Amino acid sequence: MLTGEDFSARGPAAAIDCLRALQKERGYISDETLAEAAAILQMPVAVLDEVATFYNLIFREPVGKNVILLCDSAVCWMLGREALQSRIFERLGIAPGETTADGQYTLLPVVCLGACDRAPVLLVGETLHGHLDAAGVNKLLDGAA
Repeated sequence: MLTGEDFSARGPAAAIDCLRALQKERGYISDETLAEAAAILQMPVAVLDEVATFYNLIFREPVGKNVILLCDSAVCWMLGREALQSRIFERLGIAPGETTADGQYTLLPVVCLGACDRAPVLLVGETLHGHLDAAGVNKLLDGAA
C-alpha cells in the first residue's frame, strides 16, 4: 500500500509515478483511486485527472490483464498496422477499445510508440514488439497464453 510519504515530498512532479504505482496495484485508476492519489500528492483532483487522461499509459477504465497498445502512426500504418489489427481481431475477437470476455486482453490504439524504425509495432505490458506481421502476432499471442 502506498503512503503519502512515498510521493508527497515530490509534489506534482511525482504524479505519473504515483498513478503508475497505484495502477500496478489496482489495475486501473478509478475515480476513488484518483481522489486518493490527489490527497497523497496534495494537489487538486481536477489537475491530477488532467495528467491521468493526457498520459496514455494511465487507464481510467478497467482493462484486461494484458493491454496491447497498437501504434497508430502513419509509419506503422504504411508498414502493415492494419494487418496486425486484423490478426488480433481474428485471434481474440476484439476491436480497438475492447476487452476479451475472459478479461485477459484489451486492445488500445495509441498515436505513436516512438519506434518508427521498427514499424509496425505494438506494446504488451512494458515490452515493445517490432517488425511484426500477422505471423508475428500469432507467435506473440501463443507465447502470452
